[in-house]
Parts: sequence; C-alpha cells; structure tokens
Amino acid sequence: MRKLLQPSMAAYFIVMALFCVAALVLKQYYLAAGEAAVLLLLLAGYQWANARRRHAISEYVQTTNEMLRKSADSEVPFPVALIQLNEDELLWHNKAFAELTKVKDTLSAQLITDILPGFSTEWLTSGKTACPEELRYHGRRFRVTGSILPNKDAKSGVVMGMIYLQDLTELLQVRDEYIRSRPMVCIVLVDNYDELTNNLQEAEISGLNADINKRIDEWSAQYNGLLRRLERNRFLVLFEAKDLSAMADAKFSLLETMREVANPAGVAATVSIGIGKDGVDFRENYSFAALSIEMALSRGGDQAVIKDRYDFTFFGGRNKATERRTTVKSRVMASSLAELITQSSRIFVMGHKMADLDAIGAAAGICCLCRQKGKKANIVLDPERNAAESILNVLREMPEYADCFLSGQDALLAADAKSLLVVVDTNRPDQVECKPLLESIRRVVVIDHHRRAADYIEQPVLNLHEPYASSASELVTELLQYSLDASAITAGEAAALLAGIVLDTKNFGVRASSRTFEAAAFLRRNGADPMQIKKLFQNDLSSTVARYKIIQNARLYRNKIAIAALDYTASRTTAAQAADELLNISGIEASFVLYPQEDQTIISARSIGEANVQVILEPLGGGGNAATAGAQVRGKNVTATLDELLKSIDKFFEP
Repeated sequence: MRKLLQPSMAAYFIVMALFCVAALVLKQYYLAAGEAAVLLLLLAGYQWANARRRHAISEYVQTTNEMLRKSADSEVPFPVALIQLNEDELLWHNKAFAELTKVKDTLSAQLITDILPGFSTEWLTSGKTACPEELRYHGRRFRVTGSILPNKDAKSGVVMGMIYLQDLTELLQVRDEYIRSRPMVCIVLVDNYDELTNNLQEAEISGLNADINKRIDEWSAQYNGLLRRLERNRFLVLFEAKDLSAMADAKFSLLETMREVANPAGVAATVSIGIGKDGVDFRENYSFAALSIEMALSRGGDQAVIKDRYDFTFFGGRNKATERRTTVKSRVMASSLAELITQSSRIFVMGHKMADLDAIGAAAGICCLCRQKGKKANIVLDPERNAAESILNVLREMPEYADCFLSGQDALLAADAKSLLVVVDTNRPDQVECKPLLESIRRVVVIDHHRRAADYIEQPVLNLHEPYASSASELVTELLQYSLDASAITAGEAAALLAGIVLDTKNFGVRASSRTFEAAAFLRRNGADPMQIKKLFQNDLSSTVARYKIIQNARLYRNKIAIAALDYTASRTTAAQAADELLNISGIEASFVLYPQEDQTIISARSIGEANVQVILEPLGGGGNAATAGAQVRGKNVTATLDELLKSIDKFFEP
C-alpha cells in the first residue's frame, strides 16, 4: 500500500496505454492513434526530463562532494548513494553501488530500505556522521558513513543525505578474531580447604585432592583452558575471551559440581572463581583476577566474580554462607585499630543513612574504645533522620555522650589532616551518613558484616569485613574483648551493642553463630539488661497498627514469597518490622516491603529460606546479606520498581 502511494510515473503510463487499448477495442482508431501519439510524446518527454534530473543531481553531487571530481566519468572506488531522507527514497547512486546492490533505474520510486534490508537512516537525521551498527549485505560487512547535504530551497522541506559504504569485511574479521582470542586469567580457590582436610589422614587428603583436581581439570578442559596448580587450594586457568560467554551461560557449572566433593565428615567443598579481563597484559589481568577472588570471599565465597577495567560482575552466591571465621583476625585488628586511635587527632564514627540500632551500637563501642585510649570520638548522625531514637535517648543521658553527636557538616569543619574516620555497618560510599566527610578524610577504617558490593569503600587503612558475622555490633564487641578490661564498658554501651545484635539476628533467630552468643554473653556480664533491650524494641499503638496494615496488603508470589507494595509513605522501622513479621506466616520464606519516599522507592527484604535477598536486590542497587537486605531505587515509582523486583526474583529462581 505504501508503494502505491509513492510517486510512480509507470502507473500513469500504464493507465494511458489502457485507454489506447480500450479505444482500439471500441474501433475508435483515430482516437487510439491520437492517444498513442500523446503517450509516446509524454514518455519521450519524461525520459528527457528524467535524464536532465539525473544529470542535475549528478552535477550537484559532484559539486558538494570532494570525492567526486570535475570529470563526469570519475567514480569513487566504493559505493555512494544519495537519499531523500524524508521518504528514504534513493535519488542517485554511483556505479559501485549499482554493482553491489544490482539496483536498476526504474520509472517508480525506490526505497533504500528495499535495496538494503534492515538499513535505517535515523542516525543520519539525528546528526550523526557514522552508522552505529555495521551493515551486513550478501556476506560482506560495511561501515556506513554519511552527511546531510545543504538544501538551496529551505521551504521545500526536502532533506537529502549522502551515504558511503566502506567494505571492511577482512579488517572486521581480524578485529573480531583478536577480540575472541584475548587472554582471560582465572583463579579458582577452594574456599573451605582447611575445613575439608581437618583431622584427615594423608591418604584421605590425597584422595580428596585428586577429586578436586579432577573436577577443576574437567571444567577447564571444556573451554580449552590451560590449568596450573599454584598452591594447595589455588589454581590458575588461562583461556580465551570467546569461551567466557559459554562459561556465563552455563552459570559457571564448577560451582555446582564442586559441591559434589565432600570429606568423610560430609562437609561439601565450595570454590570461588575470580576472572580478570580487558587488562593491557597478563599481569594486569592477573591483578584483576586476584581482586575478583578477594571480592568473592568478602561476599561469602561459593561464587564467580568477573573484574574488568571498570566494574565487577557476579554469578552464583545464592547459597547461605557457612561461618568461616577465626579469632586471630579480630585480635590483630583490635591491636591495629588501637594504634591508629592513639595516632589520630580527631576520631569520627559514622554509620549508614537512617542509622539503626546496629549502627549506633557499633559506633558506641568504638567510642568506648577511644575513651579508654585517651581520645574523644564523635558520632556523625542526622538527629532527624534515623531509626535508633530509643537507644539514642539512653546514650544522651550518659555524661560520656553529652557532646558526642555531630552533624555531617560540623564534622566536616572539625576534621583535619590527622583525623580518623571509622565507618560501621556499611561498606558502600553512597550509603554513609555523610559522603563528603568520607571523601575528605584520608585515613578510613571500615567495620562491616554486609556482603561487599561492587561500589565499596576503596583502600581503607584497616578493613574488618566479615560477611559471616551477624552484625557490626558483634564485630565491635569482639574488638572490645581483646582490647579492654570488662570494667571499661558502661552498662549503656553494653546495652547499645546488645540491641544491635538482637536487631540483626531477629532476637537470635537468624545468622546467630556461636561467636554471636559469646559476644552477647560478654555484654550481659558487663551490664546489658535483657529487659531494657526488650523495651527498646517496643512500639506505640499507631506503629503497631501501621505494621499490620502493611501485612494486610501483602500478596503471595511463587507461593512462598510475600510482597507488600504500598502506595503511601511508611516509616522505615515499621516497614522493616512488617517484613520480619511476614516471615512468621507459615510457608513464607522471603518477604519484600516496597513504599515510596520522596523521589525514590524503598525496599526492605527478609529471608529464612533458600532465597538470597541480597542477590535478588543487587540488580536494583541494593545490598545487605542473604537474610536481610534493602534497596533505595531513585527516580522510579513503586509500580515500576515492583516490575523490576519480580523480574529479579524470577531470574534468581531460574534453573
């Protein structure tokens, strides 16, 4: 239908010829002769006018293009075509274009999209001089460039463009082969090797090593990789870039097959895979791979991480991590932190935005450590926007915390070159209470238990990052155990630390290890009152009603996930409590509460089943750990965010 509406002189000549035939049928010979004469004259006139038109276009092209010389016989060696961009109509072409496309002069208009299927001129009309995509035509690959020609008659509305096709088939094939054969460096680390081989005989260790080596060798052989063992639990694999997509499509099958290896005690082996790509040489790729392994371990292990020049990409990490911690690291970190405190002029302690009981409890523990080292620490906090008002009221009544709390701006003015910043309960620079303060202080200590995200705080002077810990308060409590006498901790500080542990463990119901109970027992001995802790978690009647209203709005997804998408703003504490409460319903293994807040959508997520809510929320910019996570999605309403959340859940549960 579109072609019928295009200007086509052939249709007119056919109609006129039919009139001649009709006159002959009716035996109107004189009329038929006259019509035939007029038809021939018009056809001759059209051919003459068309020739003049083509000649005029050719002259115009030659004068506006440096590539077309003054001589009418000269031709550029590659295909060139002139297009009326308004209608995508081919107006003129050179011999090379005709030889390539086999296009012929016709009486009807010809569209460039019919001659070159799939080709679009939108890039030219948008002001670009090169087509963003290569053109594939009859087994050849072309780079298309072009320009818009000036129009002498601006009122006509006709826009003409010249396109040039450069045959780069051989060059592009060499480029693609170069990209496909780029070297990739992969490090495979058996996460729990010490746990697997603990208390085993040499013969059993040899058999276990042989099974591990076999699995890794079979996996690398699938991709023609070069495998070498670096240490007892560390392997190096070299392969080409063309095989990386196959690994990703198989979701790094080594993660699953390695779990089939178990020691006599039934402990299954897990591996972390770190891959470095896009480096300038093998050395840089190996450095990227080492960073990937460090990232994988900080996120709990049992996953694959790819590091390129700009970012990290994560695969796996769905299973709940088992505890792999030692007290040695806590002892060393306690000593190093104490030394840093004594060498600093000012100490600032800062948690995440909307600080909760865990962040404030950990901050109070650091203040206690600083006080015992003869230094005063300040907690950076927004007094209006936090979720820990109950414990803040307790701390403000203590003389040690009379002038302890500062706003971000005041801390920024008070900081100097020898200041120390301790960041607790977060490892992401965008989530800290005051990001300018983080950027202005050179010496930073990070104490966190959340799985590391791609945008973590880089190069801290001290980094106590334990994704297996229940809370930041637990980590700080261990530091106090190895640094101070028990009498140095006040009852209020012990209560704040215990409240943080109770909050993140849901009253010791999730992520509570033996170390968690040891820390809680230490705090209980130092004055933390369980009844006082219970009062800190009490809610007023309106908050309780609001929490159950959220629960009432929840809907089931996949028969085991509860999602409450609110169309009104809720308290962050209330939303988190509602997400916790939803897990008390039989059959619910994960819960998500979404609500709008200003120009963003807040998500609070909890899990007690196989769903790893941290992995689910990562594509939405969230973070946390396998059981507790959250996200702040800016610029999107609840409906759009809910659609993204459902897609992420579906992707997580894909086989």
